[in-house]
Amino acid sequence: MTEQNLDQERRQAHALLDALPAEKLNAVRSLLEVMVEPLARSLALAGVEEEDLTPDAAAALDRARASLARGEGVSHDEVLREFGLKQ
Repeated sequence: MTEQNLDQERRQAHALLDALPAEKLNAVRSLLEVMVEPLARSLALAGVEEEDLTPDAAAALDRARASLARGEGVSHDEVLREFGLKQ
């Protein structure tokens, strides 16, 4: 498609949007979002899946939180430096 044809297509699409009744505009906007960024839209609409923690996982989280409370954590900057991503 040439640049001129693309401009014409865009003008026609804008004219159709301008003629659209207000109650249908949200549906068209949602469709355009899906076409432009399907992954972002899917993630935004996805439900949250919660799983029960196993006793081992809960204990590991408790140990990790206690370690952080004692100041034993590693800062984000330290991790970046360790991987050579920051000086």
